[in-house]
Amino acid sequence: MALSSNDFTFLANYVKNSTAIVLTPDKDYLVESRLNPVARRVGVASITELVAKLRTNPTINSEVGSMVAEAMTTNETYFFRDVKPFDVLKSELLPKVIERKGADRTLNIWSAACSSGQESYSIAMVIKEHFPALSSWRIRIIGTDISRAMVERTKEGIFSQIEINRGLPAPLLVKYFTKSGSEWKIKPDLTSMVDASVMNLAGNWPMLPRMDIVFLRNVLIYFDLQTKRSILEKVNRVLVPGGALLLGGSETTMNVSNDYDRITSGNTFYYKSKGGPQPATGPTQVARAPYVSPRGSAF
Repeated sequence: MALSSNDFTFLANYVKNSTAIVLTPDKDYLVESRLNPVARRVGVASITELVAKLRTNPTINSEVGSMVAEAMTTNETYFFRDVKPFDVLKSELLPKVIERKGADRTLNIWSAACSSGQESYSIAMVIKEHFPALSSWRIRIIGTDISRAMVERTKEGIFSQIEINRGLPAPLLVKYFTKSGSEWKIKPDLTSMVDASVMNLAGNWPMLPRMDIVFLRNVLIYFDLQTKRSILEKVNRVLVPGGALLLGGSETTMNVSNDYDRITSGNTFYYKSKGGPQPATGPTQVARAPYVSPRGSAF
């Protein structure tokens, strides 16, 4: 049964209110393809019946609500995606952090909208491969995603052969992964570097540690202008003054936020925070609750 205009409007409003993702009418095919499996999991015969259940309890934390929200998020990712951000991380961003924070010896990197964790672990491999001096530093790579299922996958660090084949060089596979049946599991020296937690970029943010580098790639494209401005403003408050923000290749802060300078580095670019209202010490308060590491410590 085709999705009615009333049901599509309800779903589009629900998804926007819960995730800030904008669904235009031409995306009805996407809604149907992603929600038909959800309908089957819930045990109803159609998306119409799924919408009826959602109407009775439309909260994001309800079983149906969270399943719908997760289904409508895009979890496309792979190891060392687009390559250039990891090149600039290696050639410029990490050396600058090492120079700037040699006395402090802490490094905080946030992989926002981390999906199943390939970006977070790609960052960890760059550090391990090219910066042995950081072995004595306190390093925190924080991966967050709106999807609880994706966060659990990040914590597990287990990937299929197809996922391994997408972007991961063979020498790194041998060095950092062990075979687990038909899948591959990341070794503990990498999983120990990555914390993963559920977070809705368009909702209330937890209290995050001050970040040296933020990867916020290929996610702003799904939001309207107001949401983009709000997220970039909060990212600026989380970044240390002069900290680096990496966006997707088709994303920009231009005409969205004045809080960043665009920096060209080789054949790519990143955005440097101009600074802004920052607390004198400690983590940046952008919401009510502290960020709690899955290992139990609040930053």
